Amino acid sequence: MSENQKHRRDMTRRRALVAGGGVVVAAGIGAGVVSTASADGAAGKKPSAKPTAGGEACYRLTSETTEGPYYIDADKIRRDITEDREGIPMTLRLKVVDSESCKPLRGAAVDIWHCDALGIYSGYESLSSGGPGGPGGGTPPTDAPTGTPPTGTPPTGTPPTGGPGGGGGGGGHEEPTDDKRYLRGTQLTDKHGYVEFRTVFPGWYRGRCVHVHTKVHVGGKMTASGYEGGHTCHTGQLFFAESAVLDSAKVAPYSTSTTERTTLDDDTIYPGNGAEGGLLTLKYPRGKIAKGVSATLTLGVDPDETHTGTSA
Repeated sequence: MSENQKHRRDMTRRRALVAGGGVVVAAGIGAGVVSTASADGAAGKKPSAKPTAGGEACYRLTSETTEGPYYIDADKIRRDITEDREGIPMTLRLKVVDSESCKPLRGAAVDIWHCDALGIYSGYESLSSGGPGGPGGGTPPTDAPTGTPPTGTPPTGTPPTGGPGGGGGGGGHEEPTDDKRYLRGTQLTDKHGYVEFRTVFPGWYRGRCVHVHTKVHVGGKMTASGYEGGHTCHTGQLFFAESAVLDSAKVAPYSTSTTERTTLDDDTIYPGNGAEGGLLTLKYPRGKIAKGVSATLTLGVDPDETHTGTSA
């Protein structure tokens, strides 16, 4: 095989679909809707990839990131993961595709988990309230950025009880400290590769930008105890445009937080490469983010690979 052929083959293997199966079309948005497209890593930019024969644009493999210390094995197969958490309603719609063929993966188990509006993770509330590693005490997270504080107007009001230091970044796995499971859940992809979750817009805590964790499992099966067997082919994090985070900070309970907020640009986990790195496409009513946010992204994965996100 020639070098040129090998290069073309490698490029083909690293394709993945653009966020949500396509970019936002201006005519379909309307003047009253804010949309943050993510294909090129900035709001409003259209993707540069060429469409395939099927009419869908393909992108590279979605970036792998660390699992973080607060993962709990999938055991709640459900669409609505909100439970009693307050916050801006958010619908998160993900599509999982094979990065080599660009075909949707059916029956893959997709986990998501994230903190609440005040930076608290279920299952780890004691670590999220000023315990070791939390903003109220202990040592700062190993992945916390240093230097000049992020720009933008910080929220004012009463500070939250804290948020887990390093909960979205590095560090070894922590054992759960309680049996709460809000803002955690698993869905199986449909025949088109889609899953959809109902949740709330995440808040922030010291050392990390706003994010959602995700894993994709293949080759297993559903049992009475949850999804078992197979392997994890993708571990990643989903990120939010700075403009949307600033809009959320104007709304209670986010507005009550005085925790220093890390911006997307200053985060040490976000790879800075747009949709390929997990930057979501967001849509919400202009000036009325409290009414709800729609977040979409397509995850390009290699189902034959194993990526647990726990490697040093």
